Amino acid sequence: MRSKRVLFLVEVAIFSALAILLDIIPFLSFKLWAQGGSVSFAMVPVFIMAFRWGLGGGVLTGLLLGFYQILLGAYILTPLQTFLDYFVAFGVIGLAGLFAKPVWEAARSRKIKKLAVWIILGAFIGSLFRFFGHFVAGIVFYGEFAPEGQPVWLYSLVYNGGYMLPAFIVSAIVLCLLFSQRPTLLLNRS
Repeated sequence: MRSKRVLFLVEVAIFSALAILLDIIPFLSFKLWAQGGSVSFAMVPVFIMAFRWGLGGGVLTGLLLGFYQILLGAYILTPLQTFLDYFVAFGVIGLAGLFAKPVWEAARSRKIKKLAVWIILGAFIGSLFRFFGHFVAGIVFYGEFAPEGQPVWLYSLVYNGGYMLPAFIVSAIVLCLLFSQRPTLLLNRS
């Protein structure tokens, strides 16, 4: 039991560090907006942890990714904005872990199409809730950046949706390719 807990903690540390590296390496991250927001592979390690370890693994890895974002120069306005944009938005990526059991079952039975469906659904939920975190922060804290005459909610929707939708698609493709080729990566947890 103790070795399983140690493995969990080691994987959280490794995958959260990998996530931040995938976000800061220039040729692996495509910045879309001047104020932040990029399409990168950073969510992939968080999703991997969510699918390997469930909700706890995904959320903890996402929270660490948000913390690393802050350490590496996050755009901070207020404590509430920081909480929403970094801890909430990155932590909820781990909600993909809600789909860990069906993912394990599909991997165990080698049902690749079913595995892909559950992976895409989990990645969609994690990405959607991350989007909501950024969307709300955009409405509350970044209204000044909206073009004159444009509703703040529309500005936040376009701004955050502009990088979150491609980031979800890229992450889902990578995860499906990875786990369709190596479904046992989801099962090696002991």
